Amino acid sequence: MEEVNTYIDDLKNTIEQRDPDQTEFKEAAFEVLDDLKPVLKRHPEYIKRNILGSLIEPERIFQFRIPWMADDGTFKINRGFRVQYNSAIGPYKGGLRLHPSVNLSIVKFLGFEQIFKNSLTGLPIGGGKGGSDFDPKGKSDAEVMRFCQSFMTELQKHIGPDLDVPAGDIGVGGREIGFLYGQYKRLNGSKPGILTGKGLTYGGSLARTEATGFGLIYYLNALLEDHNDHLSGKRIKISGSGNVAIYALQRATDFGAKVVTMSDSDGCIYDPNGIDLNVIKQIKEVERGRISEYVKRVETATYSMDSVWDLDVDYDIALPCATQNEINEKQAELMNVNGVKYVAEGANMPSTPEAIIAYKKSNIIYVPGKASNAGGVAVSALEMSQNSERLSWSFEEVDNQLKNIMEDIYVKSSKAAKDYDLGDDYQAGANIAGFEKVAQAMYQQGLV
Repeated sequence: MEEVNTYIDDLKNTIEQRDPDQTEFKEAAFEVLDDLKPVLKRHPEYIKRNILGSLIEPERIFQFRIPWMADDGTFKINRGFRVQYNSAIGPYKGGLRLHPSVNLSIVKFLGFEQIFKNSLTGLPIGGGKGGSDFDPKGKSDAEVMRFCQSFMTELQKHIGPDLDVPAGDIGVGGREIGFLYGQYKRLNGSKPGILTGKGLTYGGSLARTEATGFGLIYYLNALLEDHNDHLSGKRIKISGSGNVAIYALQRATDFGAKVVTMSDSDGCIYDPNGIDLNVIKQIKEVERGRISEYVKRVETATYSMDSVWDLDVDYDIALPCATQNEINEKQAELMNVNGVKYVAEGANMPSTPEAIIAYKKSNIIYVPGKASNAGGVAVSALEMSQNSERLSWSFEEVDNQLKNIMEDIYVKSSKAAKDYDLGDDYQAGANIAGFEKVAQAMYQQGLV
C-alpha cells in the first residue's frame, strides 16, 4: 500500500505544480485519486503503466475568442473552451456551459467527471466538456444567436460525429442548441449526429429534455428500494429550477414524493404543500422568469434570498440540481438536524469536500453526480444512435432504456463498493466502477 500512497501523492503534487490555480479541477481530481487506491493495490500494473498519470491530463484543450455584436451595435469578446479529455472508450461526449463563471478549471473539472459518468452508462462514449463565459441571461434572442454562431464558427473545426459530440449544460438549452446546429450545418452540411439535445424536428430524441431529472429519480428509487425504503411520502429539497430540477420534480411527484423547495441564482422558494409543477414550468420554460414569481401565484409559498440549503425545515432527501460547490459543511450538518437520510446529486460536484465528509459522519447516504445525474448523457448517446440509424424512437422506448441504464449504474456502483469492502460508499463505488472500464481500455491500447 505504501507504493500506492506514494504514487497518488506524486500525482497530486504534479497537479499542484502544473495547475496551482485550478481549484475546481483539483477538487474533482483529488477526490477520485483517493477513492482509487484500492484498485491500484489490486492492479499494480496500472501504476507501472502510469494509467492515472495519463488519465488526469486531457488529450487536448482548445481555447479561443468569440467575437459577437450586441443589439446596440457594440462589439463584445468572450472566451471559449473545449476540453477533449479522454477517448479510450469512444468519441468525446459532454456538454457546453454558458455562464460567467466558466474558465479552464471549471471546464477541466467537468470534463474529468464526464469520463467516469460516461463510462458508467455502459455506452461507448469518452469524456469532454466545453463552454464560454458568455451569460445568456438578459440577452435577446438575436444576441444569443449571434454569439452561438460565432462560437460554432470556431468550435466546428474541432468536433465531428465520430470525434466529439457536444450537448447542452447550464445556459445551453433548446434555443442555443438550435442556433449552434444551424451554424454548423451552414458550414459543413447536414450532420444531425454532431450535437445532441436537438429539437425533435431536426434529429433530436424524445425524452432528452427530461433525461437528467428523470434519471436522477430512477437512480434514487433503485437506491431506496435496495435499502427497503420507498419514495412515496418522502419530503424532498431540490435546488435549481432548470431542466434537471424541473423534471426531477415531475418524476419525484409521480412516485408519490413531495418536493418542497426550488431555487435560482436570486433566491429560493419553499412550499410545504409541494411545488406546483405547472406554475414552475410556466415561469421558467415559457416566461424565462425568476423563481420569485412563484410566490405571487401560489399562496402557500414563501420566498427567501438565502440558499435553499439554509432553510431550516424537516425533509428526507436532498437533490442538489443547481451548480458546483453549492453545499458547504455547515449546510450539510444542518441536513442531519433536519432528518435527511439521502443526498443524490443532480448537478456536477455540488457538494464541497467538507460537505461530503459531513454526510458520511452523519451516516447520510451520499450519491455523487457522476452516477446519479448520468441520465442526460445516456440519452444523448441514445440520440447519437438514432441519428446514425436515421430512426426516431418513441418516448416510452427511450424512457425505458434510460430507466434500465440508471438502475444498472446503481448496481455497478453498489457492486464495486462491496467488491472492495467499502459498504455503502457510493462515491467510491461510482469512481471505481467508472475507472475500471476506462483503465482496462487504456491499458490494452498501450501508451497513447
